Amino acid sequence: MTIRLLALDLDGTLLNSRGQISTGNREALDAARQAGVLLTLVTGRRFRDARPLALELGLDVPLISHNGALTKHAESMETVAAHLLPVDAARPVLRVGRDFGADAMVSDSPEGTGLLVYDHITPGNQALADYIAWSRRVVGDDAAEAVREVSSLDEYLDHAPIHIAYSGACGEMIELGERLTNELEGRIKVLSTLYPKRDFGLLDILHPRASKGAGLAAVAEEYKLDRSEVMAMGDNYNDIEMLTFAGTGVVMRNADAELHSHGEFHETLSNDEDGVAAAIKRFILDA
Repeated sequence: MTIRLLALDLDGTLLNSRGQISTGNREALDAARQAGVLLTLVTGRRFRDARPLALELGLDVPLISHNGALTKHAESMETVAAHLLPVDAARPVLRVGRDFGADAMVSDSPEGTGLLVYDHITPGNQALADYIAWSRRVVGDDAAEAVREVSSLDEYLDHAPIHIAYSGACGEMIELGERLTNELEGRIKVLSTLYPKRDFGLLDILHPRASKGAGLAAVAEEYKLDRSEVMAMGDNYNDIEMLTFAGTGVVMRNADAELHSHGEFHETLSNDEDGVAAAIKRFILDA
């Protein structure tokens, strides 16, 4: 069946190692859209962080952000689907993280463009310091209202946030993820994004029903598309449910070995070799 919706992960997939969309990928995206294919971005990034890129590309298809916890239109801000983390699960997540010695980040304000809230950066936690700095940088002039430090997340969190996140070395994040899963089984979903070459891991704790796959399903339903008409591309663990949902799942050459072990997924070139463009030409333009 003809592909009518293309869903793309950002970091490690559409974006190269410099965080840019290459000329080759951009030209291929334009060609796909001219051929009538809808394009959506599916990312672990917060809505506010991904929205500028969606607006730059002129996308009017809902943006799937926060690993599928929040799906909404970048231009109109209309929400398509939201799976907020219940406060009675969010509070224990903070407790487990604090006992582990990790610093939490809370993603909030689902009705707006988004807010990142934190209360502490432990000396030596360079991963979190870098992430906070990046978050301020990526939103530019909106940094003051987009990233907020509070005196206590426990006091701040009297409502359901979008999700809670932790960052740190890969081994630490894997261990913390296992501890959270064991202690709060069934009440939360833990998704990890790991970059072993940088020894950097990002842990997202979400509503149990939230995933990139769920977000993509909501978009497909809005446009009355069958799964067989959807193509998705990704490179990390948090992309698996999205790739499984799509009729055509494509993994980047730079993806983790676990993704390559799925026999039903196709492989394309790496994110530094215009892998998105190569897949578009193979499955959409030359189909």
